[in-house]
Amino acid sequence: MKRAVLSYSGGMDSTGLLLDLIYQGYYVTAISFNYGQKHKLELEKAKECIEYLHRISTVDDISHHVIELKGLAPLLNSRLITGGSSIPEGHYEDDNMKQTVVPNRNKVMMSIIQSIALSLANKHKSEVKIAMGIHSGDHAIYPDCRKEFRNADFKAFQAGNWDSYRVKPYTPFLMMDKYQILARSLAICEDWEIDFDEIFKRTNTSYKPIGEYSDYKSASSIERIEAFLKLGRPDPVLYADETGPVEWEKVKNHALTILQEGGNQ
Repeated sequence: MKRAVLSYSGGMDSTGLLLDLIYQGYYVTAISFNYGQKHKLELEKAKECIEYLHRISTVDDISHHVIELKGLAPLLNSRLITGGSSIPEGHYEDDNMKQTVVPNRNKVMMSIIQSIALSLANKHKSEVKIAMGIHSGDHAIYPDCRKEFRNADFKAFQAGNWDSYRVKPYTPFLMMDKYQILARSLAICEDWEIDFDEIFKRTNTSYKPIGEYSDYKSASSIERIEAFLKLGRPDPVLYADETGPVEWEKVKNHALTILQEGGNQ
């Protein structure tokens, strides 16, 4: 049996990677993290998505676990953490998005993922992939989503562990953008004959969701909406603002305005 341990946020990218892995026949151990993030809706969506996949008769090769790290929250300086200042709006590559960096977040998560992967590899005497949905759209703002970080981090893991040769990194989206991830996911769903919209409505990309709804003004949402516009499909998630739920047409027009202005409000 092919095995992989996935860092699974419940967002669009890690859900695309989840589809990629199970489509290839991997048994996936999906690991989500509660680190005190404001957008805890992503954890609910992660659970919902995996429960939906389990209901599909052809998909039963996933286990899901939530690791509690929320004790870190009072010690972390980031607008993404509960108690911090508001999430900035605008385009994803605007400089103000650096305020959403959580110091060393991927290093903390990868250390845990690596521990789990090596434990599974030693238990089953087989290779295990460690999978992360990092992609090119993250490179400008998040240094720990770059190839240089991935390689250096994995080298440290190899140096610090016996039998580390059994664990291999898997980051197929590293040079893709969100549109390419969506297009790949759509192709998998069509070939697999499962409902693309049912999968991706059970994801969250918004950094400041409004109850069960996504916002459409924060930068992470703008990038997601842009990907769906390129794909030529409406985003199946529900959006809202301070006035309540909003239709896709309003969401789309707001994103187009931001993108046409070069990312500046």
